[in-house]
Amino acid sequence: MSALSAFGLGLATACALLVLVWIVQLFNRQAGWVDVAWSASIGLIGLEYALVGDAPTTARFLMAVLALAWSLRLAGYLAKRMHDHGEDSRYAAARERWGKKADLYLLGFFLFQAVAAVILAIPLLVIAYMDAAPSLLTGALAVIVWLVSVIGEGTADAQLKAFKAKPENKGKVCRQGLWYYSRHPNYFFESLHWVSYVVLAIGASYWLATLISPILMAYLLLKVSGVPTVESKDASDKREGHDEYVRTTNAFIPWPPKK
Repeated sequence: MSALSAFGLGLATACALLVLVWIVQLFNRQAGWVDVAWSASIGLIGLEYALVGDAPTTARFLMAVLALAWSLRLAGYLAKRMHDHGEDSRYAAARERWGKKADLYLLGFFLFQAVAAVILAIPLLVIAYMDAAPSLLTGALAVIVWLVSVIGEGTADAQLKAFKAKPENKGKVCRQGLWYYSRHPNYFFESLHWVSYVVLAIGASYWLATLISPILMAYLLLKVSGVPTVESKDASDKREGHDEYVRTTNAFIPWPPKK
């Protein structure tokens, strides 16, 4: 199968999965499952690319393992959060804002998520069709970057969950662990995760195309759906210490806070 056909297969897979979730939410009104399906779709796309690509087996196998492991961890985390806390308030707010056209607009949003998943998975496609297997050095470095990012994001998620679980922290801003050094360490490590595929693809003919994922992910999290959404909510909720936290602590890259 050609790389273009594989891309089409990935797009069809993501669209089918996200449309299925959209249909389900018509009945249960739980649109937040789109986040779970989005995470799962990237791992599934990576597996498809590994199966149909013509790169050396080592490259395809390593790519598939990394993509699937990341996908399962994130999808599992989001699924548990949905189970424990229900739909994110932003989806309920969107339904109220869109009124009678809410279901149609949500379909458009779900399909946009499918397209975003395929675009972010471009590095996986590049790796699946690279001419030579990655060297031992680049392979090891890619795994190290992947481990740091996934462990870092998992740690940040766990620290925030533990903080929120304590009644005395209600209405306060988390400034513990990794959250002392960054206002959004989970977003930083999520963006870093995509760098692992950039490293793994070194030497590929279309290596430059892999840069789209970490850049796009960082942009979306910093400017679109990540930091702006969370921080506007924290500000509106008047969380204790929010203004001081914003003033002294980096939004993204972990770094000692300003005095």
